Amino acid sequence: MRTKICAFIEKNHLLEAGEHCLVALSGGADSVALLRFLLSEGYNVEAAHCNFHLRGDESNRDEAFVTKLCVELNVPLHLAHFDTRSYASLHGQSIEMAARELRYHYFEQLCSDLNIKTLCVAHHADDNIETFFINLMRGTGINGLAAIKPKRPISPNSQIKVVRPLLCVDRKTIEQWLEGLGQSFVTDSTNTIDDIIRNNLRLNILPTIYKTSPSAKENILTTIEQLNEAKLVYDCKISEFIREKIIDNTLNINVLSIQPSPLSVLFEWLTPYGFSSSAIRQLHEHFSTRSSNTSGRFWQSTTHEIYINREQLLLCERHEEQIEMKIPETGTYIINEQTKIKVRMVDETKVSKVPFIATLDASQVSFPLTLRTSHTGDRFKPFGMRGSKLVSDYLTDLKVSLPEKRRQLVAVDATGTIVWLVGRRTSDICRITSSTKKALVLELVSPTTVNPLF
Repeated sequence: MRTKICAFIEKNHLLEAGEHCLVALSGGADSVALLRFLLSEGYNVEAAHCNFHLRGDESNRDEAFVTKLCVELNVPLHLAHFDTRSYASLHGQSIEMAARELRYHYFEQLCSDLNIKTLCVAHHADDNIETFFINLMRGTGINGLAAIKPKRPISPNSQIKVVRPLLCVDRKTIEQWLEGLGQSFVTDSTNTIDDIIRNNLRLNILPTIYKTSPSAKENILTTIEQLNEAKLVYDCKISEFIREKIIDNTLNINVLSIQPSPLSVLFEWLTPYGFSSSAIRQLHEHFSTRSSNTSGRFWQSTTHEIYINREQLLLCERHEEQIEMKIPETGTYIINEQTKIKVRMVDETKVSKVPFIATLDASQVSFPLTLRTSHTGDRFKPFGMRGSKLVSDYLTDLKVSLPEKRRQLVAVDATGTIVWLVGRRTSDICRITSSTKKALVLELVSPTTVNPLF
């Protein structure tokens, strides 16, 4: 076992000789073996144990065991206690997800406090196979089928890494090694109950597969290794494409379509932004059919939106804000933290040439005004035109993107007339003429607008 793990560490660049590292120590066979192995190889080891208080006396038994073990081995031990059920309830999470979030947040903070750059966790080959099947059943791309990685950042952009030195050996090998050392460990009783997917796999499904084919475990692990190797090539090419072809979160559909696997590009581009696999597949299906009604479609994640905008895919942050503000009289009105609108009457009737300042014939505008987001079916009579036009058609003629269309503001007077397509065009109905006596000035003020002096 020692030779195999040392070779695995070296091949994957997991640890430097004598490195100061933190071991996640549960007290089970895997983590105890990891601790004993790292100590035997001369690494500078500290341990951390989390008591989630989920198994009553058994949780306290585990804590007592690791405390005694670390005293015997002269290893510094850091203990943390969590009210996991309350945390899960507060955040609307499963117990498993809450425990994972709590422990990794704690480990990251502890590593930072101790100036440790490496957290060692005790996932082994059987865990890897279980993860492979879980991801396969859930529906996943190559990332999921590559299963558990030998190392990864503990959180995005973190300098602290998580490493898994035991990933090359299975549970049976680990237990035999501990038996040879005369080293005891504790057993989590919940692991013997097949009430969750992973336990059912471990206790029922995988043993049946192994009985059917004696070489199944070895072959599955070889497949996972091959997938990880293939993923290196995959990641390199996909990253290169995303870096070179996606500019300002905009991707030309024609450029994407000639790639060997447009769907894979979409998965790797959009998954980090929270898009589901079903949404990504729908997006791919719509633009690949080239149907006449494709442009204008969009899909949402919790934080972002992706649009088909003519021959482009456009990714932007999600904006849920729908503005509707009554303006009963002249004055200054706050729209949001960054934007306000100033409404005033002036005797000067010079037409504004600034996009975010509208000058209207005051006699043709009835208060109260409403400043709102444009609606489907909105029509107005653009300045200089004889007839009316749908706002959406007018914006399409200007080649305005769908995200901008959805955020377009209009100013509507008491008669329901759109008097200003904000930032773009005033209505011909209330244009300034030679007979205009007073002008109504609407000025939108924000960090992105220019405010001329009057």
